[in-house]
Amino acid sequence: MLIRILLVLTASIFFVSAACATPTEIVKKTVDEVVHIVADKEMKKNDVKRRQALKKAISVIFDYTEMAKRSLGKHWNVRTAAEKKHFAELFATLLENSYAGKIESYNNERIVYIKDIVEDEYAEVKSKVVTAARDEFTLDYRLFKQNGKWMVYDVIIEGVSLVSNYRSQFNKIITANGYEKLVKKLESKSEELKAP
Repeated sequence: MLIRILLVLTASIFFVSAACATPTEIVKKTVDEVVHIVADKEMKKNDVKRRQALKKAISVIFDYTEMAKRSLGKHWNVRTAAEKKHFAELFATLLENSYAGKIESYNNERIVYIKDIVEDEYAEVKSKVVTAARDEFTLDYRLFKQNGKWMVYDVIIEGVSLVSNYRSQFNKIITANGYEKLVKKLESKSEELKAP
């Protein structure tokens, strides 16, 4: 869904020094950059260049390893270091490609930032997306401070956690068919999504 993509892309586009930026400022900077890329007339003429710019923007403030770890849940700790690295890379590719593909259908939705809640090293940025038809969807970002920088580790769309959703799907596949089957599915999906 467009909203889902906006959330993920919004929270992961542009490096901003966390020492002086609030979580909301970081998310807003990301969303603004994504919208700028999608709306750019020159970028619209070059699918490859646009997709690369979107993926680069998205990858800056999303902590894919933390998201992958939380999405794999109890199955993460039993993985080897090499398996964890490979899974995090597959997870990053899945998010980057699927969300970049969806954000490209952006159609002048308005993003309203409501507030951020900060508790020690964790924060949540509450926002909503307002469509041209005045429909509204909540879009919240969960961040944590890593090495002095706010990083997104989950996106909540209409009350549904992206990470929890993936964890449920991944757990079903692993329980039924094993971890290797999940990896093969993600590898296959990554190949499908590579081309813009």
